[in-house]
Amino acid sequence: MRVRVLTSLYPSPETPFEGIFAARKWEGLRARGHDVDVVMPLPWAPRSLERWLPDHHARMARTPAREVRSGIPIVRPRYLHVPSRSIGNARRFAKVGQRHVLAGPGGPPDVCVIDYAWPGAAAAEGLRRAGVPVVINGRGSDVLQVAEVDGLKQELSRGLSAANAITAVSQDLLDAMVALGGRSESAVLTPNGVDTNHFAPASKEEARRRLGQPVGDRLVLVVGHLIPRKDPILSMDAFRAAGLSGARLVYVGRGPLFDEVEAHARATGMADRVSLLGERPPEELVDWYRAADVMLLTSSREGRPNVVLEALSTGCPVVATNAGGTAEIVTSERMLSRTRDAGEIGAMLASLLSDPPTPEALRASIEPLTWRSSLDALERTLSEVASKA
Repeated sequence: MRVRVLTSLYPSPETPFEGIFAARKWEGLRARGHDVDVVMPLPWAPRSLERWLPDHHARMARTPAREVRSGIPIVRPRYLHVPSRSIGNARRFAKVGQRHVLAGPGGPPDVCVIDYAWPGAAAAEGLRRAGVPVVINGRGSDVLQVAEVDGLKQELSRGLSAANAITAVSQDLLDAMVALGGRSESAVLTPNGVDTNHFAPASKEEARRRLGQPVGDRLVLVVGHLIPRKDPILSMDAFRAAGLSGARLVYVGRGPLFDEVEAHARATGMADRVSLLGERPPEELVDWYRAADVMLLTSSREGRPNVVLEALSTGCPVVATNAGGTAEIVTSERMLSRTRDAGEIGAMLASLLSDPPTPEALRASIEPLTWRSSLDALERTLSEVASKA
């Protein structure tokens, strides 16, 4: 089966950690013998002016137009992106994306997957008219956040209605896509999986030594982008409310709220107990889960958080807020907060630290959620859509 992926989120040499879970999924499908390639339109940015551009635009200017990652060819055509013109930008993304989907290696694919619903959904109608079956996959904010914006919601709904099938990483998100116009009879849950062989329990002391962390302290970990929907300030307030003498809070991730989080630590007298490490290589994350006593996630919006799957698979307890599909994988009431009150989340954190579940129990809770089962569902869906077309 020839599968062409149209996306706005995929790793590159300039952004190696963005969309990494999508990359694992498509690499897994390729390993099963399918022909997979990626079309990732990027906003045009002049390479000649790179030194004067903001960091984000400079990275886009340096991103190669073509690349092969783990055997998957990637083409990154350019389109004109105009600030504050979201619908026009989506249509320009769709136009250049559709052209490359249809004219890619071997001609039109057996199926096109729009992996990350926005802005790719704007290409669904055109691809269907051109005879290419379309599957739209939702991952979180690409559906939920876009649906809150007038105009964009209507454009997204048209795309979902035009798709042959819709998939999503959580049931909560899949339900939202159906409510927006996706057909319920062709809605399929295709969650991200976790590599339980890689994310496995091991010595906490050895992990801390490798990371240069003190062996005796209690360590609370926050992993994710420092952005509003992840609410990193609430994580710090909950940590502070827990009253954990001698404990430390470590953030792994980057984002626009970095300076605000750092300032909040100083303002609340927590600067000596809070560390902001920025982004870390994916292969290092497993040691952070092993080193941590608890991972804390205080998102207000989620798809199905991969960091929770990885932490639990590694035997690290989790305290997470009930956002999106989080409750689909955090089934213990001791670890799932039904409130966004810092005091109550802090009390859960203190309770879990004083009496943590065993690593064996945590791993058992996510045993069925492997990449193998996820790829089975994806492969079955794509095959059905391609054969019907």
